[in-house]
Amino acid sequence: MPYTAPLKDIRFCLEHVAEAQGLADTALFAEATPETVDAILEEMGKLATETLAPLQRPGDAGSQLINGRVETPEGYKAGYDALAEGGWMGLAAEAELGGMGLPLSVQTAVNEMQASACLSLSLCPLMTQGSIEAFTEHASDELKEKYLGKMISGEWSGTMNLTEPQAGSDVGALKTKAEPEGDAYRINGQKIYISWGDHDLVENIVHLVLARLPDAPSGSKGISLFVVPKYLDDGSENGVTTVSLEHKMGLHGSPTCVLAYENAKGWLIGEENKGLACMFTMMNNARLGVGVEGLGTAEAATQHALSYATDRVQGKVAPREGQELGNAIIEHPDVRRMMMEMKARTEAARAICYDTAKALDMARAAPDADRDMWERRGAFLTPLAKAYGTITGMKVAEMGVQVHGGMGFIEETGAAQFYRDVRVTAIYEGTNGIQAADLVGRKLSMDGGETARSILDDAESEMHVATSEITRSLVAVHTAAEEATMWMLAQNDMAERLAGSNAYLMVMSTLRAATLLHRGIRAAEVRMSDDPDFYLVKIAIASYYLSHVAPEAIGYAISAKQGSTLHYALTAEQMAL
Repeated sequence: MPYTAPLKDIRFCLEHVAEAQGLADTALFAEATPETVDAILEEMGKLATETLAPLQRPGDAGSQLINGRVETPEGYKAGYDALAEGGWMGLAAEAELGGMGLPLSVQTAVNEMQASACLSLSLCPLMTQGSIEAFTEHASDELKEKYLGKMISGEWSGTMNLTEPQAGSDVGALKTKAEPEGDAYRINGQKIYISWGDHDLVENIVHLVLARLPDAPSGSKGISLFVVPKYLDDGSENGVTTVSLEHKMGLHGSPTCVLAYENAKGWLIGEENKGLACMFTMMNNARLGVGVEGLGTAEAATQHALSYATDRVQGKVAPREGQELGNAIIEHPDVRRMMMEMKARTEAARAICYDTAKALDMARAAPDADRDMWERRGAFLTPLAKAYGTITGMKVAEMGVQVHGGMGFIEETGAAQFYRDVRVTAIYEGTNGIQAADLVGRKLSMDGGETARSILDDAESEMHVATSEITRSLVAVHTAAEEATMWMLAQNDMAERLAGSNAYLMVMSTLRAATLLHRGIRAAEVRMSDDPDFYLVKIAIASYYLSHVAPEAIGYAISAKQGSTLHYALTAEQMAL
């Protein structure tokens, strides 16, 4: 089944779950009126459905390195050009720089549709969006003038170069060198796992490269950030060579490159030895973007599985009292369970991602007195959005294969591609384990737990506005999350926190999703007469999440509080026995 952009679901989540429509009331985002946002969503929905989605299956054939140049799958160039011509790279870029100046919340909804339609291709504009952010925040006026316009227009694309063979998540171990030469630097070293590090979609590729200056301090305190274009102003090549393409489990259309820098010319962005902080500007919002990749895949995999389940006739369906059922597998109780869970998990991930984007928008647009609060909330929610979004993508894509049965294991159906493609998102931009460590190690403690308590308070407020079976489920999850949070805050030994960090991230993610979907139920109930069929679906799916998925948090909370003792019950040697 081809992907169809779920515009009504997206609008409902933006307006009534994340409550992002209020951004138009701020001075910064006054242009983001409901009419403008609606027109943008409609246009991207059409582009994603009609132009990008047909590239999903052909793109699985993969990009190829031929005579030192990367050639992308057939149709990718036309798809990328459609994105560039529509101005989609600069949707959230500042208007004075050539962008539209719209909220990240709108960009997030747009990115979801691109990821659903063709995840491999969507990574290219996502990398460029991050590069635009890093330039906007840290580059000199001269570098902004030279590069930003081209990236915002989509004429040039951007990349992020951190990882090296000996330095994965430990970026402080990188060895790439930068030697001063006049007003520039000569960059030498090798980078691996560079998404869209080379391709044939644009005129030039702008690499953001972490490297060490001579006599720089060791570790992460001695890293600087440089812009290294593939081609120089005179059109000559700049010493950036694509050594090879990684052979990957999935995401074949997206070229993941090994790049060699041999005396390449680069220019410093930000201050010397402050490169990691500059790169984190790009990385933090990229983490939300990767969570949205998981969300987008979940939506596409759900649509794909639903189409198959409603058409596939197999077995005899046990009748339900007072209800005549057809013979399609969607009527089998276990298939129905999987489809409801897929839809519920997808809506939960959408709620968290849009809610995070709204917090990051408010950190820029709220009155001065409130910005710090919103900034801390956005920082706390970002690891949730990244990890929960990608976990949802993997879980839902895997269930989609199961719905297809044996046909899900056969590549022709396309069900397996969703899982193969999305699997890497749990590793991108800091593994989900790193997100969990960031949550308990930094975000939980940055204000003595105040932001975490505000997330708990939001759930408590929801609990007081309604009393139903669904609300009682939220109460149980809140209790579990509160106990886990208090336990975490009481631990002075960081090793004990880290031992339960993944479970705690799942507790807080589930609580936040349950709170937001409970809010959505209330919004749907008061609007039921406007569109009964649609709002009935909203209530049913959210109720399913609260009743059947959210209780997982209770088990996660127990695990979060266990500490590290059993993790180390065996030595490394004993584990091999």
